[in-house]
Amino acid sequence: MIGETLEYSKVAQKGNPEMFIMERMSKYSTDLFQTSLFGENFAVFCGASGNKFLFSNEKKYVTSWWPRFLLKVLFSAESLENIDQQDSIKLRRVVVEFFSSEALQHFIPIMDLMAKEHLEADWSPLGEVKVLPLSMKYTFALACRLFMSIRDPNHVTRFADPFHLITNGIMSLPINIPGTAYNRAVKASKVIHQELLAVIKEKKKELLENKARTVAGDLLTNMLLASDENGRVMNDMVVACSFMGLLIAGHHSASSAITFVVKYLAEFPHVYSEVFKEQMEIARSKGPKDLLNWDDIKKMKYSWNVACETMRLSPPSQGTYREAIDDFTYTGFTIPKGWKTYWTPLSTHKNPKYFPDPEKFDPSRFEGNGPAPYTFVPFGGGPRVCPGREYARLEILVFMHNVVTRFKWEKAIPDEKIAYNLSPIPVDGLPVYLKPHKQGC
Repeated sequence: MIGETLEYSKVAQKGNPEMFIMERMSKYSTDLFQTSLFGENFAVFCGASGNKFLFSNEKKYVTSWWPRFLLKVLFSAESLENIDQQDSIKLRRVVVEFFSSEALQHFIPIMDLMAKEHLEADWSPLGEVKVLPLSMKYTFALACRLFMSIRDPNHVTRFADPFHLITNGIMSLPINIPGTAYNRAVKASKVIHQELLAVIKEKKKELLENKARTVAGDLLTNMLLASDENGRVMNDMVVACSFMGLLIAGHHSASSAITFVVKYLAEFPHVYSEVFKEQMEIARSKGPKDLLNWDDIKKMKYSWNVACETMRLSPPSQGTYREAIDDFTYTGFTIPKGWKTYWTPLSTHKNPKYFPDPEKFDPSRFEGNGPAPYTFVPFGGGPRVCPGREYARLEILVFMHNVVTRFKWEKAIPDEKIAYNLSPIPVDGLPVYLKPHKQGC
């Protein structure tokens, strides 16, 4: 039943999950190999061709699938009984519309203001900070504001505390007995579900009283308003569980990406200098009370190259799972119906076939046309590409602008180890010594 699950977990905890992938690609095939994870038979698709095949054949050969231990944390028994394919379609449509570039432009000033307030309150008074917990605090507060219109810090904390238990335990050994990290995650998910149901109840009340905006409202309101052609809306628990999954994916991956941007900027001063130069040009073009806008974001080309190179070396997601809905053949191998498939950016991001000198931090890889198609895939691809990828881009760039124009920094632990949970994490939280810029810098 265990198969290679423990071996994969072991290398992930050591910060080298790509070793598991690359060793088997070398031993078996650079296109595809078989393994057993979570008690399931898996076909792991590798390389740009493997990514393209899975991304291009959603609903034809494969469909989305989650391991049972993840479902137990993310979904209640009630939601699993009530959700159907039409609900999933409605939810994705709402999410895609909410995260469209046109809609997200209106969020940039809010992101900027919240980043400024966060740095002023949680960074500026201190000479040393831990980047990971603070970036998680910022991205979670931002998600609460934009996704649920929650501004009260105490209300945010009521969500944040159990969320940390979930993210710490969701990928731990799935032993559901008191005292284990996994058991704490399961219990915390029930707390979150109840908190979300309370928010949903209040939002429904506001909608009936015409107090909530029914157009361009927050994400949760839009999910509640989604209906099919017969006017049927989704079960509240289905909305709550689906929304929780979005919150986990959104804030955890963004905070990981922000943390590693800060890490690499500390390690490569010449890269920091170029980012600083680009961001200061934008800052000097604005009035003292002006907030960032879409035009400013479009000027952050080098900064985004740095963020992309960060996500190449430390992708915020390790990949996703699918299930074969029929027998199919790929590169001469037959994958039986019911088998699970897995794609991961780890098969291409550090592969010298696609990225020469792959361990080198080199933002110039993303100049011009950038990497070849299906080689740089931090957000997946195809019909199931992460709908929040543009939101993540804005969130990362706005934070980069604010932190770089306010501080320079040094790592407090030069050789800090990296482990993988949902995303890569510095095991000590990435403590850094802050050096505030002088006024008028």
